[in-house]
Amino acid sequence: MTNHVTNHVTNIVPVLLCGGVGSRLWPVSRQGRPKQYLNLMGSDSMLQQTLSRLSGLEHASPIIVCNEEHRFMVAEQLRQLGIDSPTIILEPEGKNTAPAIALAAHEASKMNADANLLILPADHYVGKPAALLAAIGNAATASIQGKLVTFGLVPSQPETGYGYIKRGEALSPDVAVLDKFVEKPNQETAEAYIASGDYVWNSGMFMFTAQTFLQSLCRCQPAMAAACLEAMSGAEYDMDFVRPSADAFARCPSDSIDYAVMEQTPDGVVVSLDCDWSDIGAWSALWEAGDQDEDGNVVQGDVIVDNTQGSYVRSQSRLVATTGVVDLVIVETVDAVLVADRHSVQDVKHIVNALKAAGRSEADTHQRVFRPWGSYESLISGDGFQVKRITVNPGQQLSLQMHHHRAEHWVVLHGTADVVNGDQTLRLKEDQSTYIPVGTKHRLSNPGESTLELIEVQSGTYLGEDDIVRFEDVYGRSGG
Repeated sequence: MTNHVTNHVTNIVPVLLCGGVGSRLWPVSRQGRPKQYLNLMGSDSMLQQTLSRLSGLEHASPIIVCNEEHRFMVAEQLRQLGIDSPTIILEPEGKNTAPAIALAAHEASKMNADANLLILPADHYVGKPAALLAAIGNAATASIQGKLVTFGLVPSQPETGYGYIKRGEALSPDVAVLDKFVEKPNQETAEAYIASGDYVWNSGMFMFTAQTFLQSLCRCQPAMAAACLEAMSGAEYDMDFVRPSADAFARCPSDSIDYAVMEQTPDGVVVSLDCDWSDIGAWSALWEAGDQDEDGNVVQGDVIVDNTQGSYVRSQSRLVATTGVVDLVIVETVDAVLVADRHSVQDVKHIVNALKAAGRSEADTHQRVFRPWGSYESLISGDGFQVKRITVNPGQQLSLQMHHHRAEHWVVLHGTADVVNGDQTLRLKEDQSTYIPVGTKHRLSNPGESTLELIEVQSGTYLGEDDIVRFEDVYGRSGG
């Protein structure tokens, strides 16, 4: 098996789909920072791992499809990989996978008429990247011949949590005609699928040329095709960001590529793939893919286990200790702790729904909030005051702003801060501070090559994040 793919795949354009919240991985995965942007396994995020496993593949710069809220998070994570000129398409709203891929296909066609799209969810685990690269080579051969390829995962067990694909006539040892998609089966049906040898898991990964997909979309879903074409024809470009026309995209039907195209096309084929794959759909998947100790435990962070078996224990901010427990999932964050039976973790979404119904912020946002310039974390708050830790990335700056209802006191912990405070311009080093009165224009910048960290003490009659007036902003934000 090879780990380097060349010759006929030089027009490959990876397209990473970054939709989804991953609510079953709460409390770590939330709307503000869902699982594809998290370091769930190793030091890189799942988005970064998805791109890194293509390092043995000759390909063009990737196209990322995400939502507006996560745009700077995506750009920063790509920058960390040395990808300085990506194409980041910002969906005006979620419309499922078929429209998202159509937006990417139009953009790829502008750059390369022969673009061969490799569609990858950004939140999957692949334990054997070399097997994936070999399958991509097989898929590319079929794709440039006008086929719409889906990757079917060779089942390791009769899984009831995945959709399946039935393979038809074999075209080669690893490629077959796509017969049909089937929904998640019950246990008895899943066992029958495995016994037949004709079924593979639906991976959600695809490959086809941009032109083949767009032509198929026109035939199968003309309204969707027209709306996506109009949205991209009216797209606006801002740095690496592509903003399709929101009005046009709002008229686009919502559907998955499975239903919208793959089930209807006569040109669908399946490439079989055995690569130690998981969609990391729940905490049990991280337990299965993790490095288990002699008692079957997977631990991460500051964790002590005693007389504990078959458990996943994760700590993010404090010591977590267990004794006398079996088959549990315990996940600790700064503001929430999850304890669940490892066999019932699919039901974590019920907790998220309950939190949303109660209007709890823990359903969607983390205590640490990421911004294009860095992040802030609320440490403590009370009547009329709030204390935050602010982190500013090298070379970044906040907007020139002011507040109507609060004053702020900044104390530098690490690094160097350039501060605009009314008519003053200051450079603050470690242990130095400044006070910003209510109604004073101010700006914080990091001129250094290392991260700037400071403590911000807010005091006033109202401390909400919407008490902000921006006068200048390098990231194009306005108002609150």
